[in-house]
Amino acid sequence: MENIFIILTNRLLKILGALTKGFSYIFHFFFPNKRFTIPKQSQPLIKSKKKTLIPKIIWQTNYTNKVTLPVYLNYLAIRAFSPTFEYRYMGTEDRDEFMKENAPKRLYDAFSLLNDGAAQADVWRLFVLNHIGGVYLDIDAHLVWPLEWIIKKDDKEIILKNKIHYTNYFIASSKNSLLLKKALDLIVENIEQRKSNIGIYSLTGPNVINNIINNFSINSRYYKYTAIQGSFTNEYFQYLDKPKGKWTHKENSEIIKDDKNR
Repeated sequence: MENIFIILTNRLLKILGALTKGFSYIFHFFFPNKRFTIPKQSQPLIKSKKKTLIPKIIWQTNYTNKVTLPVYLNYLAIRAFSPTFEYRYMGTEDRDEFMKENAPKRLYDAFSLLNDGAAQADVWRLFVLNHIGGVYLDIDAHLVWPLEWIIKKDDKEIILKNKIHYTNYFIASSKNSLLLKKALDLIVENIEQRKSNIGIYSLTGPNVINNIINNFSINSRYYKYTAIQGSFTNEYFQYLDKPKGKWTHKENSEIIKDDKNR
Protein backbone atom coordinates (compact mmCIF):
# COMPACT_ATOMS: atom_id res chain seq x y z
CA MET A 1 0.00 0.00 0.00
CA GLU A 2 2.83 2.40 0.86
CA ASN A 3 4.35 1.95 -2.60
CA ILE A 4 1.08 3.04 -4.19
CA PHE A 5 1.23 6.34 -2.31
CA ILE A 6 4.91 6.76 -3.20
CA ILE A 7 4.21 6.25 -6.92
CA LEU A 8 1.35 8.76 -6.67
CA THR A 9 3.72 11.28 -5.08
CA ASN A 10 6.29 10.47 -7.76
CA ARG A 11 3.79 11.24 -10.53
CA LEU A 12 2.55 14.44 -8.90
CA LEU A 13 6.10 15.71 -8.52
CA LYS A 14 6.81 14.95 -12.18
CA ILE A 15 3.73 16.94 -13.20
CA LEU A 16 4.66 19.82 -10.90
CA GLY A 17 8.23 19.71 -12.20
CA ALA A 18 7.11 19.79 -15.83
CA LEU A 19 4.87 22.79 -15.18
CA THR A 20 7.56 24.75 -13.35
CA LYS A 21 10.15 23.78 -15.96
CA GLY A 22 7.92 25.17 -18.68
CA PHE A 23 7.39 28.37 -16.69
CA SER A 24 11.15 28.66 -16.14
CA TYR A 25 11.81 29.04 -19.86
CA ILE A 26 9.55 32.09 -19.83
CA PHE A 27 11.00 33.38 -16.55
CA HIS A 28 14.61 33.22 -17.73
CA PHE A 29 13.69 34.71 -21.10
CA PHE A 30 12.60 37.88 -19.31
CA PHE A 31 15.18 37.60 -16.49
CA PRO A 32 18.21 35.95 -18.16
CA ASN A 33 20.65 36.93 -15.40
CA LYS A 34 18.49 36.15 -12.39
CA ARG A 35 20.03 33.49 -10.15
CA PHE A 36 19.04 31.95 -6.82
CA THR A 37 21.46 30.94 -4.07
CA ILE A 38 21.57 27.43 -2.66
CA PRO A 39 22.94 27.70 0.90
CA LYS A 40 26.24 26.00 1.63
CA GLN A 41 24.79 24.76 4.89
CA SER A 42 21.39 24.78 6.56
CA GLN A 43 20.24 23.20 9.78
CA PRO A 44 17.33 20.75 10.06
CA LEU A 45 13.95 22.45 9.91
CA ILE A 46 12.48 19.97 12.39
CA LYS A 47 14.21 18.08 15.19
CA SER A 48 13.90 14.31 15.07
CA LYS A 49 14.22 11.87 17.95
CA LYS A 50 14.79 8.96 15.58
CA LYS A 51 18.38 7.70 15.78
CA THR A 52 19.89 6.16 12.65
CA LEU A 53 23.27 4.71 11.71
CA ILE A 54 23.21 6.91 8.59
CA PRO A 55 23.85 10.53 9.67
CA LYS A 56 21.04 12.98 8.96
CA ILE A 57 23.03 15.04 6.46
CA ILE A 58 22.23 15.68 2.80
CA TRP A 59 25.20 16.35 0.53
CA GLN A 60 25.11 18.04 -2.87
CA THR A 61 27.64 19.57 -5.24
CA ASN A 62 27.70 21.61 -8.43
CA TYR A 63 30.07 24.00 -10.20
CA THR A 64 28.21 26.94 -8.58
CA ASN A 65 25.53 27.50 -5.93
CA LYS A 66 24.17 30.48 -7.91
CA VAL A 67 21.55 28.60 -9.87
CA THR A 68 18.60 29.02 -12.21
CA LEU A 69 15.00 28.89 -11.00
CA PRO A 70 14.33 25.20 -11.78
CA VAL A 71 17.54 24.03 -10.08
CA TYR A 72 16.55 26.06 -7.02
CA LEU A 73 13.04 24.60 -7.08
CA ASN A 74 14.62 21.14 -7.22
CA TYR A 75 16.60 22.06 -4.08
CA LEU A 76 13.38 23.21 -2.36
CA ALA A 77 11.73 19.91 -3.26
CA ILE A 78 14.58 18.05 -1.57
CA ARG A 79 14.27 20.16 1.58
CA ALA A 80 10.51 19.62 1.65
CA PHE A 81 11.12 15.86 1.87
CA SER A 82 14.01 16.07 4.33
CA PRO A 83 13.02 18.55 7.08
CA THR A 84 14.82 16.54 9.78
CA PHE A 85 18.13 16.56 7.88
CA GLU A 86 20.97 19.04 7.79
CA TYR A 87 21.91 20.24 4.30
CA ARG A 88 25.47 20.75 3.06
CA TYR A 89 26.61 21.96 -0.35
CA MET A 90 30.14 22.03 -1.77
CA GLY A 91 31.27 23.72 -4.98
CA THR A 92 34.30 22.86 -7.10
CA GLU A 93 36.80 24.68 -4.89
CA ASP A 94 35.14 23.40 -1.70
CA ARG A 95 35.41 19.81 -2.94
CA ASP A 96 39.09 20.19 -3.69
CA GLU A 97 39.83 21.77 -0.31
CA PHE A 98 37.86 19.08 1.52
CA MET A 99 39.62 16.27 -0.32
CA LYS A 100 43.03 17.86 0.20
CA GLU A 101 42.47 18.20 3.95
CA ASN A 102 40.83 14.84 4.62
CA ALA A 103 41.60 12.26 1.92
CA PRO A 104 44.67 9.98 1.92
CA LYS A 105 47.43 11.35 -0.30
CA ARG A 106 47.08 8.61 -2.92
CA LEU A 107 43.35 9.28 -3.26
CA TYR A 108 43.79 13.06 -3.43
CA ASP A 109 46.56 12.73 -6.01
CA ALA A 110 44.25 10.61 -8.18
CA PHE A 111 41.38 13.05 -7.62
CA SER A 112 43.62 15.93 -8.70
CA LEU A 113 44.33 14.22 -12.03
CA LEU A 114 40.67 14.41 -13.02
CA ASN A 115 39.87 17.10 -15.54
CA ASP A 116 36.08 16.94 -15.33
CA GLY A 117 33.73 18.22 -12.64
CA ALA A 118 31.37 15.25 -12.82
CA ALA A 119 34.23 12.77 -12.40
CA GLN A 120 35.54 14.76 -9.44
CA ALA A 121 32.03 14.76 -7.95
CA ASP A 122 31.90 10.96 -8.36
CA VAL A 123 35.00 10.60 -6.20
CA TRP A 124 34.02 13.29 -3.69
CA ARG A 125 30.55 11.82 -3.04
CA LEU A 126 31.97 8.39 -2.20
CA PHE A 127 34.68 9.86 0.00
CA VAL A 128 32.47 12.28 1.94
CA LEU A 129 29.94 9.54 2.62
CA ASN A 130 32.67 7.14 3.72
CA HIS A 131 34.41 9.83 5.80
CA ILE A 132 31.35 11.43 7.44
CA GLY A 133 28.25 9.62 6.21
CA GLY A 134 24.87 10.89 5.11
CA VAL A 135 22.85 11.05 1.91
CA TYR A 136 24.14 12.22 -1.47
CA LEU A 137 21.86 13.50 -4.23
CA ASP A 138 22.79 14.79 -7.69
CA ILE A 139 21.88 18.45 -8.23
CA ASP A 140 19.10 17.42 -10.66
CA ALA A 141 17.70 14.65 -8.46
CA HIS A 142 14.98 14.91 -5.83
CA LEU A 143 13.28 12.67 -3.31
CA VAL A 144 9.82 11.25 -3.84
CA TRP A 145 9.24 10.20 -0.23
CA PRO A 146 10.42 11.64 3.11
CA LEU A 147 13.93 10.56 4.01
CA GLU A 148 12.80 10.09 7.60
CA TRP A 149 10.57 7.26 6.36
CA ILE A 150 13.01 5.87 3.80
CA ILE A 151 15.97 5.38 6.14
CA LYS A 152 15.41 2.76 8.80
CA LYS A 153 17.09 2.75 12.20
CA ASP A 154 19.57 -0.05 11.42
CA ASP A 155 20.28 0.77 7.76
CA LYS A 156 24.01 1.04 7.06
CA GLU A 157 23.55 1.96 3.43
CA ILE A 158 20.94 2.39 0.73
CA ILE A 159 22.07 1.89 -2.84
CA LEU A 160 19.67 2.96 -5.57
CA LYS A 161 18.71 0.58 -8.36
CA ASN A 162 17.09 1.60 -11.65
CA LYS A 163 15.59 -0.65 -14.31
CA ILE A 164 19.02 -1.86 -15.45
CA HIS A 165 21.62 -1.57 -12.69
CA TYR A 166 22.70 0.23 -9.54
CA THR A 167 23.27 3.95 -9.90
CA ASN A 168 25.07 6.66 -7.93
CA TYR A 169 22.88 9.76 -8.18
CA PHE A 170 21.47 8.81 -4.77
CA ILE A 171 23.57 7.06 -2.15
CA ALA A 172 22.93 6.87 1.59
CA SER A 173 25.61 5.46 3.86
CA SER A 174 27.05 5.40 7.34
CA LYS A 175 30.73 6.28 7.64
CA ASN A 176 33.51 3.71 7.20
CA SER A 177 31.66 1.70 4.55
CA LEU A 178 33.66 -1.21 3.14
CA LEU A 179 31.61 -0.97 -0.07
CA LEU A 180 32.50 2.70 -0.59
CA LYS A 181 36.14 2.08 0.33
CA LYS A 182 36.41 -0.68 -2.29
CA ALA A 183 34.74 1.60 -4.83
CA LEU A 184 37.26 4.35 -4.09
CA ASP A 185 40.14 1.88 -4.35
CA LEU A 186 38.92 0.80 -7.80
CA ILE A 187 38.58 4.42 -8.92
CA VAL A 188 42.14 5.17 -7.82
CA GLU A 189 43.40 2.16 -9.78
CA ASN A 190 41.44 3.27 -12.84
CA ILE A 191 42.91 6.77 -12.69
CA GLU A 192 46.46 5.66 -11.95
CA GLN A 193 46.29 3.26 -14.89
CA ARG A 194 44.88 6.14 -16.97
CA LYS A 195 41.87 4.19 -18.19
CA SER A 196 40.24 7.27 -19.70
CA ASN A 197 39.24 5.19 -22.72
CA ILE A 198 36.48 3.51 -20.67
CA GLY A 199 34.74 6.85 -20.14
CA ILE A 200 33.57 8.62 -17.00
CA TYR A 201 30.65 6.23 -16.49
CA SER A 202 33.09 3.37 -15.88
CA LEU A 203 36.15 5.31 -14.71
CA THR A 204 34.52 6.98 -11.69
CA GLY A 205 30.76 6.64 -12.21
CA PRO A 206 28.00 4.07 -11.57
CA ASN A 207 29.79 1.18 -13.22
CA VAL A 208 32.39 1.25 -10.44
CA ILE A 209 29.76 0.28 -7.89
CA ASN A 210 28.23 -2.25 -10.25
CA ASN A 211 31.63 -3.88 -10.79
CA ILE A 212 32.13 -4.59 -7.08
CA ILE A 213 28.66 -4.83 -5.60
CA ASN A 214 28.25 -8.57 -6.19
CA ASN A 215 30.87 -9.12 -3.49
CA PHE A 216 28.64 -7.45 -0.89
CA SER A 217 25.30 -8.02 0.75
CA ILE A 218 23.70 -4.61 0.40
CA ASN A 219 20.46 -2.82 1.16
CA SER A 220 18.96 -1.35 -2.00
CA ARG A 221 15.81 0.50 -3.03
CA TYR A 222 14.13 0.95 -6.39
CA TYR A 223 14.54 4.46 -7.76
CA LYS A 224 10.81 5.09 -8.35
CA TYR A 225 10.22 4.66 -4.62
CA THR A 226 13.17 6.78 -3.53
CA ALA A 227 14.60 9.50 -5.79
CA ILE A 228 14.31 10.46 -9.45
CA GLN A 229 16.06 12.87 -11.79
CA GLY A 230 15.06 15.57 -14.24
CA SER A 231 11.56 16.46 -13.04
CA PHE A 232 12.31 20.10 -12.25
CA THR A 233 15.42 20.78 -14.28
CA ASN A 234 17.46 19.67 -17.28
CA GLU A 235 20.86 20.16 -18.87
CA TYR A 236 19.91 23.55 -20.31
CA PHE A 237 19.02 25.05 -16.92
CA GLN A 238 21.78 23.30 -15.01
CA TYR A 239 24.48 24.52 -17.39
CA LEU A 240 22.97 27.84 -18.49
CA ASP A 241 26.14 29.62 -17.28
CA LYS A 242 28.45 26.86 -18.51
CA PRO A 243 27.37 25.76 -22.01
CA LYS A 244 28.36 22.19 -22.87
CA GLY A 245 29.64 21.79 -19.33
CA LYS A 246 28.03 18.40 -18.83
CA TRP A 247 30.36 15.41 -18.76
CA THR A 248 28.76 13.96 -21.88
CA HIS A 249 30.38 16.72 -23.96
CA LYS A 250 33.93 15.85 -22.88
CA GLU A 251 36.10 13.52 -24.92
CA ASN A 252 37.49 10.50 -23.08
CA SER A 253 41.02 11.69 -23.83
CA GLU A 254 40.33 14.87 -21.86
CA ILE A 255 39.14 13.26 -18.62
CA ILE A 256 42.57 12.68 -17.06
CA LYS A 257 45.20 15.40 -17.10
CA ASP A 258 48.42 14.63 -18.93
CA ASP A 259 51.79 15.21 -17.25
CA LYS A 260 52.12 18.69 -18.76
CA ASN A 261 48.84 19.85 -17.16
CA ARG A 262 49.25 18.35 -13.70
